[in-house]
Amino acid sequence: MALDVNNTKKDQVKKNKESKNIFSKFFKFLKEVKAEIKRITWPDKKDVKKASIAVATFCLIYILFIGGVDIVFKNLFDLIAKLI
Repeated sequence: MALDVNNTKKDQVKKNKESKNIFSKFFKFLKEVKAEIKRITWPDKKDVKKASIAVATFCLIYILFIGGVDIVFKNLFDLIAKLI
């Protein structure tokens, strides 16, 4: 019985240390993230503008393509429905 009580107290002490350790690990992680963010080379406005225009252009072309395919299939199915 006495051994169980001592082991239980030791387990509680370990849990308390682990909980403190979790917070210290979390704050260490945040510090490391902050340091890594400072090392990032961010693109300038010109590059961001070029990439944004390219993405918007691609999206518009894709929308037109899907819309065209949709219209073709709609007309095709309407034609098949009239024949049946």
